[in-house]
Amino acid sequence: MDRLLTVQQVAERLGTTVRFPRRLIEERRITFVKVGRHVRIPESAVSAFITEHTVQPVTLGRTGLRRAA
Repeated sequence: MDRLLTVQQVAERLGTTVRFPRRLIEERRITFVKVGRHVRIPESAVSAFITEHTVQPVTLGRTGLRRAA
């Protein structure tokens, strides 16, 4: 079973304020579970969100960007 995190715990994990995970929930951009009136986010959903929004660096070879003279 996946561990359910509070909005505060998700904010701490993402390094943001509580407002950001609440906005993700409101916009339905992250999976969440309603337990009565409480909202919980599965740990796997947070990991998936981070993975989906991770941008890989661009590696440039010798033919990469050049400086204009």
